[in-house]
Amino acid sequence: MTFLNRKNTYIIAELSANHEQNFDLAVETVKAMKEAGADAVKLQTYTPDSMTLNSDKPWFKTRDDGLWAGQRLYDLYKKGETPWEWHMPLKELAQSLGMDFFSSPFDFKSVDLLESINVPAYKIASFEITDIPLIKKCAETGKPVIISTGAATVADIDLAVTTCLDAGNNQIALLKCTSAYPAPYNEVNLKQIQSLKERYNVVVGLSDHTMGIEVPIASVVMGAKIIEKHFILSRNSKGLDKEFSLEPQEFRQMVDAIRNVEQAIGNGSFDLTPKIETALKFRRSLFASADIKKGEILTEENVKSVRPGLGLHPKYYYEILGKKAKKDIEFGEPLTWDMIDN
Repeated sequence: MTFLNRKNTYIIAELSANHEQNFDLAVETVKAMKEAGADAVKLQTYTPDSMTLNSDKPWFKTRDDGLWAGQRLYDLYKKGETPWEWHMPLKELAQSLGMDFFSSPFDFKSVDLLESINVPAYKIASFEITDIPLIKKCAETGKPVIISTGAATVADIDLAVTTCLDAGNNQIALLKCTSAYPAPYNEVNLKQIQSLKERYNVVVGLSDHTMGIEVPIASVVMGAKIIEKHFILSRNSKGLDKEFSLEPQEFRQMVDAIRNVEQAIGNGSFDLTPKIETALKFRRSLFASADIKKGEILTEENVKSVRPGLGLHPKYYYEILGKKAKKDIEFGEPLTWDMIDN
């Protein structure tokens, strides 16, 4: 994959569970992702049994607040799983539209499935950053590994990165992530993107769960080269992740804004652009602000710094005051050295 060394931000549309286990809806969503400007489609590859245990014990339930409050984890993942037989046709569809296609696996069997259809990369979800055997298996494929850090300490990130490197894989990307759904703005901490870049010297990005598009756009200014955002055709649907997913027109707005911001960031040099060089003539310079006769003294009454920039630089203002005119100078003429008796 080229996203590890591309100039433009790599923008991933996350399907997640927003397909509602309806294949036609999934197909329609992938097509809308292309229209909205996504570079890649990402799925989540799991079964309920690969995620949790089919148990009624209280610790196998979701927390009491949030989008999925009070549900058994097993039941929630049963609602959200993407049927494995969809993977190949969705991959072929994405590729036919010019998009990459890959997924987040959640166990070894998921990796085996994704290898069988030759996905170009792997994504490690935030809560799987401590699943070192899973990270190792993904890294050993030799393909890029993108790791979300939303539920990670520095020690967790260190171990995940080291696991990839020890497997001989340095194609690593780290995504700043806030594992709250939706994520409050005051917990996003975009400055961590720079910290990840400095500490690990890898491609960095953002996996965003806020409800708008401001955070992904701002993250590009902070150095994000990958953006992952959940995508849904309509938040009026039953999609499990609808509260923090973008509808097509919102995703398009985000993509367009990111592309504009990329151009605006520039390269940090002080070189003037062609348009700015053209505009230089509209800067100030020194002009005769009254008729001046030959031999007359230049004073504050007959010399002025005004636009455009056709005369002497304003820095010579005090230098020429008190000198005599070598020739008649008309009101409105730009001053030049050959007009002034030195």
